[in-house]
Amino acid sequence: MPPLDRTVFVIDDDEAVRKGLTFLLRAAEHRVETFASAGDFLKTYDEQRGGCLVLDIRMPGMTGLDLQHEINARGWHIPTIFITGHGTVPIAIAAMKAGAFDFIEKPLRGDALIETLERAFNQDEAQRQERVELAGLNARAAALTGREREILKLVATGESNKVIARQLGISFRTVELHRSHILEKMGARTLAELIRIAILLDQQRA
Repeated sequence: MPPLDRTVFVIDDDEAVRKGLTFLLRAAEHRVETFASAGDFLKTYDEQRGGCLVLDIRMPGMTGLDLQHEINARGWHIPTIFITGHGTVPIAIAAMKAGAFDFIEKPLRGDALIETLERAFNQDEAQRQERVELAGLNARAAALTGREREILKLVATGESNKVIARQLGISFRTVELHRSHILEKMGARTLAELIRIAILLDQQRA
């Protein structure tokens, strides 16, 4: 998997805020790109880059909350941190319910922002790894036969080989052979690992 892009995209219509955040973030050794509007960001952002957004809730035209909804609609995976005043906290909470990572109230404390960014990048990296893992598991699952998929689903519920054989009307030995093939195809070393894989695939389908 390529290394995580730790660029911070600052979106704020106030030039002084953009400059102040750029100075703060670069002092903390973050790469920074700034935008005067949500629209400007949408025109240039490449979803393959990753990174993290830091933006004001209230902006003319497309607001921060509008941008969060647009990111969701486009299926982008990028954590968003909102900067908000006391009067916009309810809006920031609405943004978090829409998928934003966190919000920080004004007056902005630099250490709070840096700490929140670190948590956002760590979570984003974990989620990226999970998406890569799921993509690999889905590719392996596609190689299973129909019968093997049936057995994998029953394995995930904790059913024993004897119960699976009875439910499917096949022999115990046949179930054992199928399960051995499933373990090999899915790259699982143990039954516990196979159950975890099956549960992950089930959760994704749900």
